[in-house]
Amino acid sequence: MNKKHSLIQLSALCLILLFSLSAQADEGMWLLQLMKEQNAIEMMKKQGLKLEADDLYNPSGVSLKDAVGIFGGGCTGEIISPEGLILTNHHCGYGAIQQHSSVEHDYLTDGFWAMTREQEIPTPGLKFRFVHRIVDITDQVNEQIKAGKVSETDAMSRPFLKKIADEQLEQSDLKGKAGISVQALPFYAGNKFYLFYYKVYNDVRMVAAPPSSVGKFGGETDNWMWPRHTGDFSMFRIYADANGEPAAYNPSNVPLKTPKYLPISLKGVEENSYAMVMGFPGSTSRYLTQSEVKQRMEADNQSKIDIRTIYLGVLREWMAKSDKIRIQYANKFAGSSNYWKNSIGMNKAIMDNDVLGSKAEIERHYAEWAKGKPEYEGVVEKIDAIIAQQKEPRRQAMYLIEALLSPINLYSEKAGKTLMQALTEKNDSLLEVGKKELEKEFEMIHNKDYDHEVERAVAKAMLPALTQYVDAANLPAFYQTIEKKYKGNFDAYVDYWFDRSILATRENLDKFLKKPSLKALENDPAFYFFDNAYTTLMAIQASVMEGSQELALLHKAYIRGLGEMKQPVPSYPDANFTLRLTYGNVKPYAPRDGVLYNYFTTTDGILEKENPEDPEFVVPAKLKELIQKKDFGRYAMADGTMPVCFLTTNDITGGNSGSPVINGEGQLIGAAFDGNWESLSGDINFDNQLQRCIVVDIRYVLFILEKLGGCQHLINEMTIVE
Repeated sequence: MNKKHSLIQLSALCLILLFSLSAQADEGMWLLQLMKEQNAIEMMKKQGLKLEADDLYNPSGVSLKDAVGIFGGGCTGEIISPEGLILTNHHCGYGAIQQHSSVEHDYLTDGFWAMTREQEIPTPGLKFRFVHRIVDITDQVNEQIKAGKVSETDAMSRPFLKKIADEQLEQSDLKGKAGISVQALPFYAGNKFYLFYYKVYNDVRMVAAPPSSVGKFGGETDNWMWPRHTGDFSMFRIYADANGEPAAYNPSNVPLKTPKYLPISLKGVEENSYAMVMGFPGSTSRYLTQSEVKQRMEADNQSKIDIRTIYLGVLREWMAKSDKIRIQYANKFAGSSNYWKNSIGMNKAIMDNDVLGSKAEIERHYAEWAKGKPEYEGVVEKIDAIIAQQKEPRRQAMYLIEALLSPINLYSEKAGKTLMQALTEKNDSLLEVGKKELEKEFEMIHNKDYDHEVERAVAKAMLPALTQYVDAANLPAFYQTIEKKYKGNFDAYVDYWFDRSILATRENLDKFLKKPSLKALENDPAFYFFDNAYTTLMAIQASVMEGSQELALLHKAYIRGLGEMKQPVPSYPDANFTLRLTYGNVKPYAPRDGVLYNYFTTTDGILEKENPEDPEFVVPAKLKELIQKKDFGRYAMADGTMPVCFLTTNDITGGNSGSPVINGEGQLIGAAFDGNWESLSGDINFDNQLQRCIVVDIRYVLFILEKLGGCQHLINEMTIVE
């Protein structure tokens, strides 16, 4: 045997060993419909699962998946009683809590506890979606590609996938059923396609939420950090018509009789206890090349860090001025802050954990494996060449989005285009449509969470900030107007815009609607701003899109090749906000030399962190008294202390917030709500030694619910296992 051949064999052996070891780790957001064929159940049983595959996912019967659903637009929730009671995170329910809050009823500060069903508050716009059915449609898609009805890249596009989803629904037995929606999505970069049927309930009512001093204890400071002492939970309830079918809000609707709900365990956890998470992870990018990771850092993440630092600074200053503004902007601030800090942590973790080195190592193995395989050889190099062309345009586009099209509210798109067409063509009927659209947009902008002076201050901060990060040639045309007409005075330009725009005040809008003219529309600063910003962004995006179709096909080949290279070890697809299951164990971790973090926290840490001068670390007087008196009831651990949070090795990401953490018997032990700072590169590269899921212990949830909220009636409707 020659030396070269021996080295190749040794390299292949090392690669197989590497992937075999990774299969024993807790990495993986597994598709429930593939658990049997990927032998995931056997691996889970080795770690402590006592259930069978059909107990978790049964396409023809009731299973655990029927107790889990999508809460709102970006979180997970679980059913914890036979009467449609939902448990999710406080930060997932935060928008609804804020929506119902006012200076007179400040549920953000004081919390909310419904003592009767009549007190449960309807929440317009809030939905809960159950996965009704999952269907593999890969063959149907591939048949259309083979027949030339759709290209390989267009088969992954939203328009095509919507079309095929609608066609499948039309042919199914679910056609015309109440609340049924359908979604087709690509997996493994378009190597597989699945169709998801959802049953959507849109009468969801707020039931319980602790004060923010519990639900957001630690605030920005503790976000993404361990040790954690946050009671991050809230509760809602699904209502349905008399037949249990989805229906719009109606006082006659009744709590949903759910076919499956999670029993709750008070047995607690120990180190190495089995834990699994079922939920809807939003997005991961585990199969990026090294060049794409660098692009993520320098374009996507850095733009969020730079621009949101300024944006959050403006909001923080104004929110400190009045309770009204604090309540109005609480949800916007929380949402922006979350991914601002995530971006900081991800960039740091990528460097600290040598993710670039890990990616380079995978690519070296892949290149060796791909030799002599035309379908796969040279794929990474071709990806890198396209990324090199796209990198700078993408960076500038991301700064434009972050500074102009994300935080600033006073502009219009649809109405402006309709009105311009109507006035140009002198089309009276289209003019009436445009006027109605403008009315709607004005109401949408000037909602209860809008403050004109705060938005003015944001615009004054964003416009000059952008000049630091975007080339002058790529700045929208209104920057030339600022320079020439306003002598570079950004404040003067923004003041004109926020005083004189049609959308600025009701008086301005009424004046325009009374006598609409093309000249007034063309000269309006809000329409001018948006048209300039959007046109500029589209021009830059055109550069970004060059080569994007080729890139999609290269990714499809690369991920297919990685899967083949790893066989017989199964691969999982990147997260895309579809139902997944991860399994792992309760474990501590050592983030750096000489430091070992325990796997759980207690209420002792709440008092240790207490700082009455810092809003993030205020402890409610009643909670402090309960802790000091050790009035924990049946929720305390054997030694009398009260648990708050614990750690598991489960593989999670955004979208998993609120996901049930379930023991080996299928009982609820907590709700996932965060990841740890040291592993924020986990969306790109999973590290089994560092990656941890932060969970609020169900015993702390029930303690707060009973002792602080006085909601024994809610606990009575749950099934408690002691």
